[in-house]
Amino acid sequence: MCRHRPQALTSLTADIHTRSDPGRSAEKSRRSIKLMQEAITAIEECRKPVIAAVHGACVGGGIDIITACDIRYCTEDAYFSVKEVDLAITADLGTLQRLPGIVGHGNAMELALTARTFSGSEAKAMGLVSRTFGSKADMDQGVRAIAEGIGAKSPLAVIGTKRVILTSRDMRLNEGLDYVATWNSAMLLSNDLREVASARTQKRKPSFSKL
Repeated sequence: MCRHRPQALTSLTADIHTRSDPGRSAEKSRRSIKLMQEAITAIEECRKPVIAAVHGACVGGGIDIITACDIRYCTEDAYFSVKEVDLAITADLGTLQRLPGIVGHGNAMELALTARTFSGSEAKAMGLVSRTFGSKADMDQGVRAIAEGIGAKSPLAVIGTKRVILTSRDMRLNEGLDYVATWNSAMLLSNDLREVASARTQKRKPSFSKL
């Protein structure tokens, strides 16, 4: 028992120093925020497409999550809010970085500064979601069909498309074109391209190997 006491005292002393030192406290807070940011960014960095299906409220952190997804859908009665300013904080997990690229700078600014609630139909009109559904059951069925459709395509083409879009977002046009040229110069060597041609000739659905 005595062996653990020095370590416990060291930890307690460090904690006291952190609480009494604004600089150390702020640095600890920053590390906590960065850790949460990485959790949200992991959705975006998943090599497979991630689809968000929203039913009910999508508020604050929910916006952080869905803006990191690749495709978004919702029910007509879903509602959304970038709520952080009402809580006296600045949204810090990705909404302010990703939302402008999805709904436009002006829309993102207005939603973030007012924290107003907006409907599923308005989310569709702004481009936050690609489609609305009349009910959760309809949405579940529709999104499942969409996911299965994407899953039936060449996995190399799917992950390549996602990666090129995300990478090109932060590049100039000529840089994005160069990136996709490099990507395809390797990916076009796969058997998937030949499988698509063969399947069309034989009038059947293509079958691709898993990655």
